[in-house]
Amino acid sequence: MSIDIFETRPEVPSRPNSFLIDEDMADAVAAEEAAPAPAAASGSGMRGPLAGVRVLDLSRLYPGPLATMMMAEMGADVIKVEDMISPDSMRSYPPFLGETSAGYLAVNRSKRSLAIKFNEERGQEIFFRLVKTADIVIEQFRPGVLEHIGLGYQEAIKTNPRIIYISLTGYGQNGPYAKKAGHDVNYMGYAGMIASNASEKGGAVLPGAQIADVAGGAYMAIIAALSALWARETTGVGQKVDVSMLDALLPMLSLQMAQYWATSLYLPPWQMPLSGGLAIYGIYKCKDGKYVSLGALEPKFWKKFCQIVDKPGWEDRYYAHGEANEKLKIEMTRMFKSRTRDEWIDLVGVADICLSPVLDIPEMEDDPHIRARQMIVEHEHPQFGAIKGIGLPLKFSHTHSLPPRPAPALGEHTLQLLEELGFTEKDVADMRRKRAIFTGKP
Repeated sequence: MSIDIFETRPEVPSRPNSFLIDEDMADAVAAEEAAPAPAAASGSGMRGPLAGVRVLDLSRLYPGPLATMMMAEMGADVIKVEDMISPDSMRSYPPFLGETSAGYLAVNRSKRSLAIKFNEERGQEIFFRLVKTADIVIEQFRPGVLEHIGLGYQEAIKTNPRIIYISLTGYGQNGPYAKKAGHDVNYMGYAGMIASNASEKGGAVLPGAQIADVAGGAYMAIIAALSALWARETTGVGQKVDVSMLDALLPMLSLQMAQYWATSLYLPPWQMPLSGGLAIYGIYKCKDGKYVSLGALEPKFWKKFCQIVDKPGWEDRYYAHGEANEKLKIEMTRMFKSRTRDEWIDLVGVADICLSPVLDIPEMEDDPHIRARQMIVEHEHPQFGAIKGIGLPLKFSHTHSLPPRPAPALGEHTLQLLEELGFTEKDVADMRRKRAIFTGKP
């Protein structure tokens, strides 16, 4: 997703064909029993792993807000700082609960909201007083925008030399595309990811999830912030970190690039081993129109699969190539259409063969493992009651994550924060008169 004109949207050497995962590692994974997820933290005395860290969140839409929400639920004090004239445009995206965007509610939990006028003197005074108290700033504007209005990194370090300043953009702070507008789809296009997600008959397909926004943006922003935070422990000073969503997508194609460099052959994705090229690793349609996913890469899994589906003659066709592989695909496609998806899963039972159902979103929500891992959470919103959301995907044994709190209304905590920063009632009245703040109240 991209935004207005001020912002940009805002991943061992290897022998050719040695794509199979290490069997010892697979054995260890297969043998390991799933441990129950730690109980969600409750009570006012609980502190997450980022307790004591203050984050100023100037980001918008999806990547930055998701990153800072995760940090908030790891215990950080996250203050969402918005320009009162041009607040986070995610607030305007449907669908809505009442007049509030469901998307905004989904990625802005557990934060406080401060609304100021970015280009007004008193608004900037508030921002820099906050910077003095903060550890991390995360911003998502196009390169040079915040510098132009006086809120950039060089100004921030004058106030707080220890500040960590994360600049999250689509293309990075330099290079020919640095100031171009962009969305998730554009970054994936440049990265080769869309071309790598194609079928022989249907052509390139847009992934259903915003991979650049989440894996390339949100996750990388967290890694950048915490890496710089640790570096500050040893150096005593902060730094600016340039996070490009396009850059961050490239490691996701490490194996594909390794094969290309090793063989000098560019194969279409449907011929690559792990994206449709192998009969033993793929997606198969069932009798009821639903799908299963098969990942029988190791010989032991393939052998057991062949035994369960009563196809002993297939065992020696493991890792078939060329026409033999295509013939096996056709036979397997025909076989999987003989039963429904759930019948296949029931047939397999608890057998360890890497066969699983392809769930849609409503099914995923009710999956017992997802529930056991506490990945669907609920919190009470003062207007809308119980709201579901995605839980924190990190499980800490000691410093548990915090229960989610409702996403804030615009400027909901402005007065609270001004008081914390030492501004007087006279200051606040002056700020109101100059329209430098928005408090959500008359």
